Amino acid sequence: MTTPTSGGSPDEYWRRPDTSPERPPAGPGPAVSPPARGSGYAGPPATTPPPAGWRPPVHLRPPPPRQLPPQDMAELDAAEQRAQRLTYGVGTVAGVVLVVLVCVLCSRLVF
Repeated sequence: MTTPTSGGSPDEYWRRPDTSPERPPAGPGPAVSPPARGSGYAGPPATTPPPAGWRPPVHLRPPPPRQLPPQDMAELDAAEQRAQRLTYGVGTVAGVVLVVLVCVLCSRLVF
């Protein structure tokens, strides 16, 4: 952020610039004249068309999908149950530790 360099009121820095047609906009660097009429953006350059017979490669027949390996649903269920038991065990241990910690902290405040 720049600080005001001229004297005057502190709010002078935050006022909008005067944009009246009599006063040119103030700013660093030389004033730039607006472009002459008709000398704006000319548009993108012209492109060259592709050769007459050109077409992208077409793949009419993709290879058939591969066969997935068979799934053992009983084994998947057993693995899911083991993971659920482990998750519940970790959550129970964390809950017991937090309850003991709260009890210890509360007992220190009371006594």
